Amino acid sequence: MNNIFSVLGKVYQYPRAVCLILSAVVVLLLTQYSRLHLDASADSLVLEGDRALEIYRETNKKYGSEDFLVITYSPKSALFSDTSLATLKSLKDELSLLPEVSSVVTILDVPLLYSPPVKISELPDGINYLSDTSTDKQLAKQEFLNSPLYSQLLTSPNFDTTAIQVNLKRDEQFFKLLHERDKIREKKTSIGLTDAEEHELLSAERAFSEYSVNANNRQEQLVQTVRNILDRYRGSVELYLGGVPMIASDMIDFIKKDLVIFGIGILVFIIVLLAVIFRSITWVVLPLVTCLTAVLVMLGVIAVLDWKLTVISSNFVALLMIITLSITIHLAVRYRELSIDFADENPFKLVMSTVHYMMRPCLYTAITTIVAFASLVVSGIRPVIDFGWMMTIGVASAFVITFLVIPAGLMLVPLKSSRAKMVNNQAPAFTCYFAKIADKRIGWVWVVSTILLTASAVGITQLKVENRFIDYFDSTTEIYQGMEVIDQKLGGTIPLDIIIRNKATSLVTEDDVGDEDIASDYTDSGDIVAGIENSSTEDAESFDEISFDSFDSDLEDPFGQPSAGKGYGYWFTRYGLNQISKLHEHLDQLDETGKVVSLASLYRVMKDVTGSDIDDFQLALIGQNLTSDIKDALITPYLSPEGDEARISVRVKETSHQLNRNELLKELEGFLQNEMGFSSEQYELTGMLVLYNNMLQSLFSSQVMTLGAVFIAITLMFTVLFRSLYLALIAITPNLLAAGMVLGGMGLLGIPLDMMTITVAAITVGIGVDDTIHYIHRFKNEFEKDRDYTATMYRCHGSIGRAMFYTSVIIIVGFSILSLSNFTPTIYFGLLTGFAMFSALLGALILLPRMMLTLKPLGQEH
Repeated sequence: MNNIFSVLGKVYQYPRAVCLILSAVVVLLLTQYSRLHLDASADSLVLEGDRALEIYRETNKKYGSEDFLVITYSPKSALFSDTSLATLKSLKDELSLLPEVSSVVTILDVPLLYSPPVKISELPDGINYLSDTSTDKQLAKQEFLNSPLYSQLLTSPNFDTTAIQVNLKRDEQFFKLLHERDKIREKKTSIGLTDAEEHELLSAERAFSEYSVNANNRQEQLVQTVRNILDRYRGSVELYLGGVPMIASDMIDFIKKDLVIFGIGILVFIIVLLAVIFRSITWVVLPLVTCLTAVLVMLGVIAVLDWKLTVISSNFVALLMIITLSITIHLAVRYRELSIDFADENPFKLVMSTVHYMMRPCLYTAITTIVAFASLVVSGIRPVIDFGWMMTIGVASAFVITFLVIPAGLMLVPLKSSRAKMVNNQAPAFTCYFAKIADKRIGWVWVVSTILLTASAVGITQLKVENRFIDYFDSTTEIYQGMEVIDQKLGGTIPLDIIIRNKATSLVTEDDVGDEDIASDYTDSGDIVAGIENSSTEDAESFDEISFDSFDSDLEDPFGQPSAGKGYGYWFTRYGLNQISKLHEHLDQLDETGKVVSLASLYRVMKDVTGSDIDDFQLALIGQNLTSDIKDALITPYLSPEGDEARISVRVKETSHQLNRNELLKELEGFLQNEMGFSSEQYELTGMLVLYNNMLQSLFSSQVMTLGAVFIAITLMFTVLFRSLYLALIAITPNLLAAGMVLGGMGLLGIPLDMMTITVAAITVGIGVDDTIHYIHRFKNEFEKDRDYTATMYRCHGSIGRAMFYTSVIIIVGFSILSLSNFTPTIYFGLLTGFAMFSALLGALILLPRMMLTLKPLGQEH
């Protein structure tokens, strides 16, 4: 350490050079800012390395799923009036012209099979559409209200709202680059890479990153263009825009606004607070310059490392400024103390004395804060991992920059008048009131601490991870309003897919065909909006090419795998469809589910139009006569091209307060295994609901791992710093209580763990122990003067206690500024961390000194 002080002493003799070098570094990094990018894709909200993500992507590729936007259309006049339908057609036509759009599906475009009922012989030419002038609108209205396909899906129950689905062209280049990157990553994880392959991985990651940035920009422009189109119709129609691309676009806007609001809010707060505390322009400008330098440097580093800012890391700027300012305040308070005690000393000796005294405790506080943020890398959630690394490097940079800028600035600023003002403005040590509580209210301190510890333990047992994604957003945002309308009126929002595979390895027996017709009374509906034209062109063409040269040849193996170009395979048989119908019916009866769509939807319609049960010969006949529209709507999205897999698509009601995703998935797995007889290899549960649930379920283990890592690391550091395990355990206790209070408070108040709130406890400990380190470091030095615990406590509260109070107030108010966000987890993060830091401050100023007085860890008094 002495060598470091010797080097710093030489550096501080050239303050202008220090300032010039730092300015040059900032300017150099400013040139990299064009590489700063934001990310709010759905992939940023899932568990890192989750196999379910790979299954989800494979499923989308196999069944031709595309990204899409959903628009809720609520006209002021009747939905089926000529005016409303004309407006709907005009809007559809405008949206269809957009180059990124593959198709637009509305009630005008879906085949009507009950208006009037279509016979098998009429299937090729007898399909009507609402857009046809010959269509009976009254019959069509009844079909949309009562049809198992369209009821409460394309139109709301009171028939005042319909849905428009805008299907987007699949970006094949994006998925190609993604596949190339993930393939090399998987190899690296399994068997490792050669040097050449490591370079190949870097190239693949760079290519995907650059392309995804451009893709996100194009998507953001598309969403804005769609909004501009909708704005022209809002006078006569109430419209809400939804869908994953829209949510991603709006979340990027939230990130941009948060960065600006948090940055400006913290700047104003810093200026006002420093002016109030120090009443000196010097001590306003120096800390402000230090904070801005730390932020500008780190933004450049983030750009160079190609990290993307997400909703999780959007508070990065505010946090880094807060932490930098807290280090600065400790230096400022110590320098001012020395300036008062040694008013005639030259500036260089004052600076070196300040640095010499504060370097060790500030270094350890920086390290503990780094440990807290570094612990987030085990969370398994990519945005949280990146946030942990950003703050880890940021805190280290802030420490170095603070110990360069503040001393160099003090060497350049005239100080005589400032020191005189310090003497005159030195306020009484108000923090001594906390010392009196610790000294005189012994019973109250122990009783209150015990009550808080007990309440925290009870609250922790009530922690939960289940939460509604819709609650992440303010009720005034279009994301919230659109999801609410879609969920309540149009069949649910969050998708769940169930993939079932062929159970039979031999022909189904005659007895199997004679099984009870499970779907005979089946009356459910399917999500036609998610299905119509929601398949790739290749898949659609593959089905269009299927022909029946003769029914006899097609029925030679009606239950086995389809021969090339023949039939639809195992699941498009009476036995297979009955199995799908059984699962479909079960899903439809669950309270958590909205609309369910599968091959069973078509099966129900076919039985309705024939007026009787259907055998396999009739299925083959119907398959031959289905139009391409019906195939694209009701077969292609729900049957694999090989015919050995079937897909059941479910919409889950996100707005339900009773929704428990994990319990729902367990129930479905139990039904598939126990009632349907499937083994775990014969089905997959996938979709955004599964990915989101996997992320939520990882939060408990992540919380335990991060907190455990933080406490172990900090206890070891305390042992080294204080050279006593006994003193280390005393030091960590108030911070354990603070972390327990925030987690217990969440449990008691019903606030669930999410991507942001899992970081609160670890960050609380990492930052909260800063006060503990400074206090005990000062306590040990002061105790050697008279070896009187009580007198030492009062002196510490009057000196370092003041700095602790200032820095804690800065952190508390600074985190509270995060409540200005539109993203609810960020609001919770700010308020909970502020509360936790308040608890840590009280623990450091009351409970910690009380423990020092009672346990006497530094030895007996003289």
